[in-house]
Amino acid sequence: MTLMTPLEAVQLQFEAYNKRDLPRFLSAFTSNVRSFRLPDMTLMIDGKVAYGEFYASQRFIHEGLRAELLNRIVVGNKVIDHELIHGLGPEPLETSVMFVVDAGLISTVFSIPAKSPL
Repeated sequence: MTLMTPLEAVQLQFEAYNKRDLPRFLSAFTSNVRSFRLPDMTLMIDGKVAYGEFYASQRFIHEGLRAELLNRIVVGNKVIDHELIHGLGPEPLETSVMFVVDAGLISTVFSIPAKSPL
């Protein structure tokens, strides 16, 4: 089996996210994936099981959910996406996400919201 490149792993999760295809989405992540919110390094999701539970109950339930890719940068094993997330509220949410890919799968995710949480 050929390992995915960082770009391929991130593109796989991006396409699956937009189709709300949870099994395919989760296939891009390691079993021990961790997700943090920057700049405070708040641990948001810990592990693939928690990822599946969160996206099944908090994201993929929204019919209008979709990510619009504004820009993508690849630096070694890191991919940084600048996105607008549609369908979670009346206005799109602007965010950046940095994915760290190890051995062909996403191992760490850093979310950088355009506006700091209150």
